[in-house]
Amino acid sequence: MTVRTRIAPSPTGDPHVGTAYVALFNLAFARAHGGQFLLRIEDTDLVRSTPESEQMILDSLRWLGLEWDEGPDVGGPHGPYRQSERGEIYKQHTQVLLDKGHAFRCFCSKERLDTLRAEQMAAQKTPGYDGHCAHLSADEVARRVAAGEPSVVRMKVPRPGCLEGEGAICEIDDLLRGKIEIPWEQVDMQVLMKADGMPTYHLANVVDDHLMQITHVLRGEEWISSAPKHKLLYQYFGWDMPVLCHLPLLRNPDKSKLSKRKNPTSINYYRRMGFLPEAMLNYLGRMGWSMPDEREKFNFADMVANFDLMRVSLGGPVFDVEKLRWLNGQWMRELTPEQFVSRLKDWAFNEAYFAPLVSHIQGRTEVLSDVAPLAAFMVSGLPKLERGQFAHKSLGEEQVVKILQFATWRFEGMRRWGKDELSAEVNALAAAMGLKMRDFLAPVFVAVSGSASSFSVLDAMAVLGSDLTRARLRHAVEILGGVSKKQAKEWEKEYRGLGADTESETEG
Repeated sequence: MTVRTRIAPSPTGDPHVGTAYVALFNLAFARAHGGQFLLRIEDTDLVRSTPESEQMILDSLRWLGLEWDEGPDVGGPHGPYRQSERGEIYKQHTQVLLDKGHAFRCFCSKERLDTLRAEQMAAQKTPGYDGHCAHLSADEVARRVAAGEPSVVRMKVPRPGCLEGEGAICEIDDLLRGKIEIPWEQVDMQVLMKADGMPTYHLANVVDDHLMQITHVLRGEEWISSAPKHKLLYQYFGWDMPVLCHLPLLRNPDKSKLSKRKNPTSINYYRRMGFLPEAMLNYLGRMGWSMPDEREKFNFADMVANFDLMRVSLGGPVFDVEKLRWLNGQWMRELTPEQFVSRLKDWAFNEAYFAPLVSHIQGRTEVLSDVAPLAAFMVSGLPKLERGQFAHKSLGEEQVVKILQFATWRFEGMRRWGKDELSAEVNALAAAMGLKMRDFLAPVFVAVSGSASSFSVLDAMAVLGSDLTRARLRHAVEILGGVSKKQAKEWEKEYRGLGADTESETEG
């Protein structure tokens, strides 16, 4: 048997370090066993998925040195490798489940489902579908479909003890954790096919893994609760299930789940900050895993040569930026002077990055030595800020923090990043907050540039990119004392009430 693993990211935002972490372990496992590694794009969320996000994922993983044998950009015998291009495959397999009686059409409205969930929560029950449409006759289903009534397709989940070979408990074999037991009563009648004809993760994941001959699924531990649904689908289709391995989640230093509110989570952020890809990959390799000789500095070839999943610790690896900086320093100091210069040029002093700055800088210079002060904030990490820099004649400090926080949330929801898009978002948010543009942009200007004078902050943000821009805004919020959990909840409610939100994602 040829070992085949995969990574299946969703192109709905910035490339996450967690994606790189899981990709690294899948690739290392495959290579250690002489196997193959493929990349699949899970873009069934048609609203949030963008080509730009997909390209960022591919670029960031390649920057780290991760390569795949099959994928949307390299092809392969099991394509297409974008789920949005596999619609007919999912429809055929959904029909198989319907024909076998393992799935059913559900016509329940959003209002009914919301009411059901509220009642279950009030009764302190586990929220889940109540099977309302599971017993509709074939004639009624056909009539309602013919009438154009919208519906989804849900999987049937047998009552505890009624599934062949199973009791009241679903047993999942995990390569790292051993036997995992989950009561069947906790397994919901999952939606498999949405009303728009697109599959949910659960159906597409199972169908694709089978058809792409995936032998081992290494994924984050947040998917453990979904494993019974997937096991059930494999049984319904009559397929062998891949070997499962649920990796521990990356954690913040306070042991909470790694989140962008406490740590930069985008690979692009670390790339723009000037971390070396070798050091970044080295650090991700240390997330819950260690070399037999416990050395901290190693490359990918070393990792593959010594890779053993049993050396993965389940304690929850801590992603500590200061530790990453230390490790990056070890790699930096081993560069030759020639390599150091080359890395600098590749990082920020290259024509592709610097050329867009020229039109903003050239008109402000009289001698070439004027360039460095004007461009310094464009080739820096987080600016050195002081509280007093944000003093404003029309705005109190709390209002300044609110502007920075609301701007951060707004920018987190942007699908495309450019000056025109930024201008539209900032105008809409400033108007919703009842602020003049110059007052709204004043603290943003200081947060991004580190000073009160430079060229257009919108032009600067467009060149800096989304990751570093948001990191600087969050940094400014912290300099001004941060936002408490209580205040964050109040402000988020206020933010959504402004009507300026365009599906921005905020983490709790």
